[in-house]
Amino acid sequence: MSAYRYTESGLDNVLIEGINILVDDGDEKSVTIPNINALHRVIACGIVSKKSGLSGKELRFLRTEMGMTQAQLAKVVHREPLTISRWERGEDDIDSNAEVLIRMCSSEALNLPKTGTVEQISGWSVAGAETAPIVVDGSDPSNYRLKDAA
Repeated sequence: MSAYRYTESGLDNVLIEGINILVDDGDEKSVTIPNINALHRVIACGIVSKKSGLSGKELRFLRTEMGMTQAQLAKVVHREPLTISRWERGEDDIDSNAEVLIRMCSSEALNLPKTGTVEQISGWSVAGAETAPIVVDGSDPSNYRLKDAA
């Protein structure tokens, strides 16, 4: 068993450790990921609780997990839908005040555990050059858990 980069989520920074990866005779990899909803909830928790700014792909992941359109999210953060689109495509940095609101809205909508105070989350919501990995322990698909990426 090794780490699997879960790009099917739309994110480049999600690794699932402890999952069975089957390799056929032609070196093709095959992975079965059970309990996708629980996995996506853990990924959302990792995004909301990360101590650096959100990437556009992470914003898109949270928005779609909440079942919101860009227009609906734009209404929540008092921006234009085009602004949300630009954030998601990485054309503009996400406004830090809007990011705090998005993280809190995501936590509430997805019923995630509380990760910090508004003041703490505000300190995390600063644009950065690097997107930290989100590492998930996938050894027990009935109980996916975040692992320290360090």
